[in-house]
Amino acid sequence: MPQQPAAKRIKNFEEVALGYQEAQALDEAERCLGCKKKPCVAGCPVNIDIPEFVRLIKEKDYLAAARELKKTNSLPAICGRVCPQEEQCEKVCVLGKKGEPVAVGRLERFAADYEAAHSQPANPELANPQPANSQLANPQLAKYRVAVVGSGPAGLTVAGDLAKMGYSVTIFEALHKTGGVLRYGIPEFRLPRDILDREVDYVRSLGVTIFTDMIVGRTFRMQDLLEQGFEAVFVGTGAGAPKMLGIPGENLSGVYSGNEWLTRINLMRAHRDDYATPIKVPTRACIIGAGNTAMDCTRTALRIGAKEVTIVYRRSRAEMPARAEEIENAEHEGVIFKMLTNPKRFLGDEKGAVKAMECLRMELGEPDESGRRRPVTIPDSEFIIECDTVIVALGQNPNPLIRTTTDGLKCESWGGICIDSETGMTSLPGVFAGGDAVTGEATVISAMGAGKVAAAGIDGFVREKHSIPS
Repeated sequence: MPQQPAAKRIKNFEEVALGYQEAQALDEAERCLGCKKKPCVAGCPVNIDIPEFVRLIKEKDYLAAARELKKTNSLPAICGRVCPQEEQCEKVCVLGKKGEPVAVGRLERFAADYEAAHSQPANPELANPQPANSQLANPQLAKYRVAVVGSGPAGLTVAGDLAKMGYSVTIFEALHKTGGVLRYGIPEFRLPRDILDREVDYVRSLGVTIFTDMIVGRTFRMQDLLEQGFEAVFVGTGAGAPKMLGIPGENLSGVYSGNEWLTRINLMRAHRDDYATPIKVPTRACIIGAGNTAMDCTRTALRIGAKEVTIVYRRSRAEMPARAEEIENAEHEGVIFKMLTNPKRFLGDEKGAVKAMECLRMELGEPDESGRRRPVTIPDSEFIIECDTVIVALGQNPNPLIRTTTDGLKCESWGGICIDSETGMTSLPGVFAGGDAVTGEATVISAMGAGKVAAAGIDGFVREKHSIPS
């Protein structure tokens, strides 16, 4: 797929991957075998009928392909950009057994972008796009209200699915902008803000009401929503509590969590002179970790002007959890990878700012519970890495506000909300949850899959409560 050249893109926040042109999309779609058993559908957390939407692309009916996607996925332009298809639908593609699987994600992006480019207000039929199955919505359900807490991928999916069924849905978002982790956690060069806004607007077009600056647990409590007449509440508050190393010097100026770093830049626009959000432009930045968040932190540091950026990771390249595409992009952009290295402490200057990291060299031992080989410290291997910025990108735990302000809500010891895996219901009747609030930091598509489970669970709960036939 065409991309911005590395030398150019590290100086801007414009999208790196440029997407398929029509001829490329048609060539790729022709590779699909249209398998009758549809293994790719089983590999999709939101159950897109992949062979069908690809067939429509083959027939050059790109708007129909987009409508097919939106039957089960309200955010196709987002999924086509940020979801790890190589570990899901593409992983089980029959063609992948002997060669390259069909590029499902790129085709999904093409169809969604084509619809947006050709859905102008001049065309009344497309000005306010409706889901292909909108005629199935039950008007009887419109009198039943459902509250969704959080407008991230799980919350938007729940809201979209329930609105398509006919429910009246209201989203309450704590921040001043919608999108949750899609906005504050993913940089613009992977997910442009106009794309995100477009997808949120589509959810709105289904009749969903969205309120921002509403902090459930502070502005009002979970119980208040139920008492105000909402039939059910979905908690999709994500994971924003950072995991830190717990080593000396972590409170020095210039040491950030990955979540704070990305939020300052992605949401608060700290890299722009016309926004009053302070952030130090690094000379030498070190990013601890090797997941997708670490890659995002690394590549944003380059784009705001860092002279040298280094990934510090305690395992080897083979164990890095980030998508291969993101690792390759970081390499092409000049990021240094320092493997088998683990921080021991951060060193500060006389002003309390970080100036260096003392690290230990590691070697790999036997596999641990994750299946990856466990890193083992090499004795007396300490060495120093000079740096003026450190970003600890080791993941996030669920936000604590809901669980600490909601009586009777059962949670795991580490903070995840406990749910019934088949319905998404929590220990409180009528309260459902899903996404990172349940699992801790995970992928966008897994949060969307959890949202679909919860939407079906809420529908079943309301129907049973009011004796509404399916």
